[in-house]
Amino acid sequence: MVAKQFLKPDKEMLDINPLDSGGLYPDPEQLLTEDTIDLNILKRLVGQSVISVNQFDKKLVLEVCKFAALLESTEIASCHPLDGKIVITAFFEPSTRTRLSFESAVLRLDGKIISIPSGASTGTAKGESISDIGEMFNAYGDMVVMRHTETEAIDELMKNLRVPLINAGNGSGEHPTQSLADWFAILKWKPGLKGEVKDEEKMHLGIMGTPGSMRAVNSFLRMSLLFKQGIKQISIVSEMADPLGEELNEELEKSGIDYFITNDINEVIADLDVIYMNSIAFLGDSYKSLDSRFKLDKNSKMKDDTVVLHPLARLDELDPNLDNTTHNLYFTQAHGAVFIRQALFIAIMNRFDRLPKDQIPK
Repeated sequence: MVAKQFLKPDKEMLDINPLDSGGLYPDPEQLLTEDTIDLNILKRLVGQSVISVNQFDKKLVLEVCKFAALLESTEIASCHPLDGKIVITAFFEPSTRTRLSFESAVLRLDGKIISIPSGASTGTAKGESISDIGEMFNAYGDMVVMRHTETEAIDELMKNLRVPLINAGNGSGEHPTQSLADWFAILKWKPGLKGEVKDEEKMHLGIMGTPGSMRAVNSFLRMSLLFKQGIKQISIVSEMADPLGEELNEELEKSGIDYFITNDINEVIADLDVIYMNSIAFLGDSYKSLDSRFKLDKNSKMKDDTVVLHPLARLDELDPNLDNTTHNLYFTQAHGAVFIRQALFIAIMNRFDRLPKDQIPK
């Protein structure tokens, strides 16, 4: 287990220090102590869209996370890495953390934002097609970040879009940059997962939700399979009899990881090392009340060193009385998303040469 460590960011990096919040804040420099960043791997992202976790392998995830760790621990705003670039943030579905973290990432790199805060403010309210909007985006910006209620909207936009696109959540499909933020938090907490892991140090990973129909847990599970050498078991807690669906069932079977499905967190909680939560009971357009089988609070029977992740927003499944405990890794997870997204913007736009000369990845 990595000891709790703190890195106080430079005031120029953060006007408000997130480390004053509760919970665990592992030092990002732990990801950089032994390895240099491989620019050749990161350059695989140059000019590319980020649509699915399936575009990533373990090496690329590690390099993105290491690069994000460098950005978190280094003052780079004065280098203006995205100067002259315009990013369109097109959010056809309400969002707080995802939209603001993408926009914060751009602005802290001195890029500019054109924002669509809701679908009601676009021509789709009058019947315009998403594919036609994609054609217009080509002239208005250098990259698009889109969230949409419809799973197929990404494919529609890509019919005419020629600038890179980042999928910020497409219906019940995927949310690949959320899973990068998730694993950035885990790797800072347990950097030994970068390499070979002894059997006694492998993690029991708990996922509360329905990966087959919920994009955040879908992407998290897919990315977790890239780190299968460090996972001894995955336990999925869901009200659904088949929470995975055919494709994810096949992926899990292929991975060789032992997995277990239950409808009660209390069956496995005492052995879990990481618990990934979500607001798991979304029905139509509302959340239904969850019983104790799907909730965590400070009295839950977790091990002392178990950590909890949650993409947020939360309802009553994750009690705020966990916020000031060492189980809380979800604030680190949310804060780190800005640096993950900065890393993606710099890589996709090939702005490595704008970094401080002594910080350019080798």
